Amino acid sequence: MPSRRPFVFLAVIAPGVLVAATGVGAGDLATGAFVGIRLGVGVVWAVVIGAFLKFVLNEGLARYQLATGRTLLEGAVYRIGRPVQYLFLPYLVLWSFFVGSALMTACGDATHAIFPVFDDPQRARQVFGIAHSILGMLIVSAGGFKVFEKIMGVCIAVMFVTAIVTAVAIAPQWLDVVRGFVPQKVHFTDGGQLSRIIGLMGGVGGTLTVLCYGYWIREAGRAGGEAVRTCRIDLAVAYSLTALFGIAIVIIASTVSADGLEDKKKVALIVALAQQLESSLGASGKWLFLVGAWAALFSSLLGVWQSVPYIFTDFWEMSRRHKRGETLEEPVQVNINSLPYRFYLAALAIVPMFYLLSGGGFEKIQLMYAILGACFMPMLAAALLVLNGRSDWVGAKHRNRWYTVVLLCAVIAFFGWVGFNNVHKKWSKTAKAPRHETSEAARPPETQAVTSSPVDR
Repeated sequence: MPSRRPFVFLAVIAPGVLVAATGVGAGDLATGAFVGIRLGVGVVWAVVIGAFLKFVLNEGLARYQLATGRTLLEGAVYRIGRPVQYLFLPYLVLWSFFVGSALMTACGDATHAIFPVFDDPQRARQVFGIAHSILGMLIVSAGGFKVFEKIMGVCIAVMFVTAIVTAVAIAPQWLDVVRGFVPQKVHFTDGGQLSRIIGLMGGVGGTLTVLCYGYWIREAGRAGGEAVRTCRIDLAVAYSLTALFGIAIVIIASTVSADGLEDKKKVALIVALAQQLESSLGASGKWLFLVGAWAALFSSLLGVWQSVPYIFTDFWEMSRRHKRGETLEEPVQVNINSLPYRFYLAALAIVPMFYLLSGGGFEKIQLMYAILGACFMPMLAAALLVLNGRSDWVGAKHRNRWYTVVLLCAVIAFFGWVGFNNVHKKWSKTAKAPRHETSEAARPPETQAVTSSPVDR
């Protein structure tokens, strides 16, 4: 009888791999490619640090949920206060709208690069993007979690294997890659390099989507403090794979010429990079890379479509309890077959289509989204400092240790800086842009320049 150990291990790491893959969007792919083109493999250390910071956040989230039975959102509302609920909800709605349209745009552009059946790229983006959105909604609503998990598994496998195979096939200078794991002073000699490295670190592994891990470990049946060790293994493997994927993108990009690529926007940069790979790896290398990029983008869309309605449903159920005069002593049960979940899934899949079809706009709304997004990661780290900081809330065994406190403070400082820079850039571009032109801040997120700091999935 064949051993079932590999299947058991895959089941253990599944939730972490899902959340890590969901956080890899077009912006992350393009940022890695752009930094690789400009700075080479000497910056792979930034990918590792970025993945580690996301591990710290997700480990704290899992530790709180397993120690208390509540999701982090439930805990924040219950322990910190209901204003958390009302402050976060506007960001969730704006995030869903803009990221939804961005993911449709990215999937549409990637599919058009593989199947150029339309003469008009804008038309192709809209048709393919809407088709991907509807397909994602049908998979989530009709297939349930098990079907979603299997399809995500295929996309993730394609995404990682193609990136690693391509990186190995181009035969980089491996000694230079190894040296790139050590930061060098030369990287900080000008603001442009520093900005790109910060963007690379901040974009690894998503932002709001880290909250989805709590709902996926519930689907996996994990509960109680004894499951913390399993989650740590799960997350360590997941973010190691994410870092490996990011490093592979940097390696691939470092081997191509920067000519004609520096002015490309996110998905366009990935497509142009694939075109250049054809000269060194042949047509098979080009198509392998494009299919892998598409798999990364579709897995991100599918992961967002399945997981973000959990967050809305959590808020909805907490609001209903409040109206009935009930407390949050008992954890909220989130049902994927419930009306709130299906409503938000449909809204997430359909409403952003109007933004995609309009071609952009809503400068002030997107500026508000950027401001709210800049606050999210520091506030998440601050919430973990508070919620996991008291033994009477999580137990002495699961309380933050001194090194965890230091790391969370580092996360607050780093992402606070990233967020401030992002808001400053968007504010400046919105203020300077003529009224009759579409500003950089007015474009869909996936078509903006790759040098902007990430406030993304």
